[in-house]
Amino acid sequence: MQDLTEAITTYLQRVSTYNPLVVGVQLLLIAIVVWLAMRFLRGTRGARLMKGAVLLLAIVFIVIRLLPKNDEWKRIEFLYGNFLLFALVAFVVAFQPELRRALISIGQAKLFRSRYSEIENMVDELIRSAAFLSRNKIGAILAMERSVGLGALIETGTQLDALISAELLNTIFYPGSALHDMGVIIRDHRIAAAGCQFPIAESEEVDPSLGSRHRAALGLAHDSDAVVLVVSEETGRISLAYERQLFIGLSQENVREILLDLLEHKRKQGKSSGNKGDKQ
Repeated sequence: MQDLTEAITTYLQRVSTYNPLVVGVQLLLIAIVVWLAMRFLRGTRGARLMKGAVLLLAIVFIVIRLLPKNDEWKRIEFLYGNFLLFALVAFVVAFQPELRRALISIGQAKLFRSRYSEIENMVDELIRSAAFLSRNKIGAILAMERSVGLGALIETGTQLDALISAELLNTIFYPGSALHDMGVIIRDHRIAAAGCQFPIAESEEVDPSLGSRHRAALGLAHDSDAVVLVVSEETGRISLAYERQLFIGLSQENVREILLDLLEHKRKQGKSSGNKGDKQ
């Protein structure tokens, strides 16, 4: 018992000689790492496991550090070293799903993604949604904001600020939903708002056979540089409105190519518009 008391006293004296600033920075870094880990694990089964593991390792570490430094306690230190190796293996096995999710999240971080890949992912989701809506003849209209802000139009609808997914867009435009009869606005690769009222083009500017969605698409293309995608409820045709023009009856491949060009501001010189559909 006396040896243990002396060991505790020696340890506390050694700690008191440490630079308080260095100790404070180290504790802060450890606290940040633990907080990030717990924040990532919040709501998962790994949260409780993490708390138990950290508590157990902390207690064992403190006990080992306080043991007297003589031959009688060498075996305990040896077992502690092997215990840490076992704990590392057990940690990897127990937190395998969480570790996989963490690595995937790191890989998907904006630091490792180019702007073009973000646009590609967004366009792919738009094409998937347009294909579903066209196949089922569900009317839809959505605008992609470019350099001219659409804040005034966003305020007329229901603000969402949601990740773009084909499933969400299909749900918004599905007949009977509260937001299906108006437009969706996309800003910074996210669904900013739904149920937005777009300006309507003058009647002489649009073929009389076209409906209100096409008129709204062309109206917005006249008022801004937004790219507007329209799916006809009557025919299922996919159309695009941009640069004060309306292109009707585009294929999915055409729509994807045009969107990638427009949203990247890299229109190819001399691109033929002969296979883009009928121009209005």
